[in-house]
Amino acid sequence: MVTKTQPVTAEAATAPTIDDSAPTSSIADRFVSTAEVTVSKIFPAGFGWQSASIVADGAGFEADTLNFALTTGAGDFVGVFTGHTAYYAAKKAITGSEDINMKAEAQTGFLLATAAFCSGTGWQPIVNTLQGMNLPFASVFAGTWVGCGTLFYLGLRGGRTIFSSMEHIEEPTYENSKNDASLSVAIGGATGFFVGTDAAYLPDQNFLINVVGIADGTPDLTGCAIAGSSTALGFATCQSAFNVAFPAGKCWND
Repeated sequence: MVTKTQPVTAEAATAPTIDDSAPTSSIADRFVSTAEVTVSKIFPAGFGWQSASIVADGAGFEADTLNFALTTGAGDFVGVFTGHTAYYAAKKAITGSEDINMKAEAQTGFLLATAAFCSGTGWQPIVNTLQGMNLPFASVFAGTWVGCGTLFYLGLRGGRTIFSSMEHIEEPTYENSKNDASLSVAIGGATGFFVGTDAAYLPDQNFLINVVGIADGTPDLTGCAIAGSSTALGFATCQSAFNVAFPAGKCWND
């Protein structure tokens, strides 16, 4: 009799595979998975968004248009999906691990990229709205964190609902809703730090400007790398706090 493989959850796919009988992940394990997610998805997401913004600008799309938002959202999608699948393909090739199922990783990458498309599409409209209200930089930073984190969460839940027929995507449940929520907060942190790349808006209040600010005249490739670094820094900062604060077995990357 052939049994169907159990769906792989987003948290299981982004963390090292462990045996059910093994002890709960340690804090060190959490930081290892955080580093893997940062390298394979979060940096590529920021890099992809910024790259797509260059394409959108070249196509004549203004930053306040739907075309610009959708193009940058697509860049986020491509960055996450490509980064995730390429990372695990390389890891499988290097380690020869039989635990890495590339079909499962491709489907998980698709789910996460779908959520990233939602938050990536919403980033510029949210920032435009908050900056248009002449809010302090800290308020734009916080509002973007909350807004894009919420969009990522809705994208995950919607993706689970729409694509749960795929073998390795788990349908929405109460248990995975908690993991999706904590992951989405950390993703929100990435999008909040991304606001720091805007060196033109209230530069005297931008506490990230000297770290991730992208000034006029910055070469395109350099700007994309800085953008990826900003999202990586935001995610790693937030997730590091979660790694230390969450009880054993309660964090999405356990």
